Amino acid sequence: MNLQTRLGILGGGQLGKMLALSAGNWHLPVWILDEAGDFPAAPYATTFVKGDFRNYDDVYRFGQMVDVITVEIEHVNTAALAQLEKEGKIVHPSPAQLDMIKDKGLQKQFYAEKGLPSAPFKLYSDEKSVQEALANDAISFPFVQKSRTAGYDGRGVAVIQSAADLPKLLPGACVVEPLVDIAKELSVIVARNENGEIQAFPVVEMDFNPNANLVEWLLCPAQTAPAIEKQAEQLARQTIESFGLCGLLAVELFLTKSGELLINEVAPRPHNSGHHTIESCYTSQFEQHIRAVLNLPLGSTKMKTASVMLNLLGEPGYAGPAYYDGLEACLAMEGVNIHIYGKAQTKPYRKMGHVTVLGATLADAREKAHRVKERLRVLAVGG
Repeated sequence: MNLQTRLGILGGGQLGKMLALSAGNWHLPVWILDEAGDFPAAPYATTFVKGDFRNYDDVYRFGQMVDVITVEIEHVNTAALAQLEKEGKIVHPSPAQLDMIKDKGLQKQFYAEKGLPSAPFKLYSDEKSVQEALANDAISFPFVQKSRTAGYDGRGVAVIQSAADLPKLLPGACVVEPLVDIAKELSVIVARNENGEIQAFPVVEMDFNPNANLVEWLLCPAQTAPAIEKQAEQLARQTIESFGLCGLLAVELFLTKSGELLINEVAPRPHNSGHHTIESCYTSQFEQHIRAVLNLPLGSTKMKTASVMLNLLGEPGYAGPAYYDGLEACLAMEGVNIHIYGKAQTKPYRKMGHVTVLGATLADAREKAHRVKERLRVLAVGG
C-alpha cells in the first residue's frame, strides 16, 4: 500500500469529513474540493481546495492534483471526470456510473434492463404531461413523482394521493411510480473493489421523518426474517455487480406487505444509512469506501453490537447559529456516540449531526435512543 496516494474527494460536507477522519487512521493524504473553508470537511483535509464541484474547470484542475478521485455527492461535473479518466486518472465511481445514478429515470431503465426488481414506472417531461396522463387514465392515484435529477435528502419527491395533492407536483422531467404498499424500508451498504471483491454490511431498517422525508431512526439489525435479510444482501450484491462499480453503493429497498423486495434507489457513496458502522461494525462504511476505491482488501462487515442511529435535525421554528441543547446529559450516557457535523447555521430539519446508540440488545439500544431523542435538540442561539 502506498501511503502517499493522494485521495481526492469532491465535496466537503459531513460525508467528506468522515471520510477524511477515517483516512487519518492511515495518515493518508486527503484532498477535498468545495466552495468554502468553513464546510464540515475542511479542517480535516490534508489539503482543502476552494472551488465548485459542479464546475468543469474547478474539477479538472483539482483532478490534476490527486491520484485517485471519488465523491461524497453525486451531483458533480462528470464531463471533467470523464476527461480526467481518459488521461489516466483513477475515478471511482466512474463518470458514466454517476451520470446514470444521478438521473432517476436512467436508474429505473437500468433496473428494468438488468432484471433487477423495482416498482413499475413511467417517464414524463414535466408536471403538465403528468396531469395529461392522469386525464387519459395512463396513470392513476395514488402515485409518487420523483424529479429525475437534483433530488437529495428528501427533496425532489412528491406523494400524490388524490386530486387535492396535484398542486404538489414538481416541475421538470420526472419519474412516476404507483405508491408501493410498504411494510418496511431497508438498506444494504455494499462495497466492491477493482479486483471484484464484494462485502455487504448487515441489513438495516429505516424509519423516516414524515415532515422532512429524512431518515429519523435506523435500526441494526433490521427486524426482518433471516430469509429476507439474505435476499436483501444478495440483491445488493447483484446490483453493484450489474453496475460494475468500485466503492460503496447504498441500496435502498422497499419490503412490500406481500413480502417482495424492490429497489427504491441507490447512492454511489457513503450513506446516511451506514453511519452506525463507525461504532457498531468491525469496519466503518467510510474506511470501506477508501479500501474499495484504492483497490485494497475489503474489511470485515460483521456487526459487533446492536445499534440505533438517529439523525440530529434542526428543530422546527429555529434558524441561526446552532446550539445543542441537552448535549452534556447525553454525553453522560453509556453507549451514546454523538457526531456533530460542524455546520454553523441550523434551520428546520437540516442535518446537523447524528447519534449512534449501542446496546447489548436492539431493545436496549432503542430505549436509550428514545431518551437521547427526548433530551438532545438542535436549537438556535437566541432563538
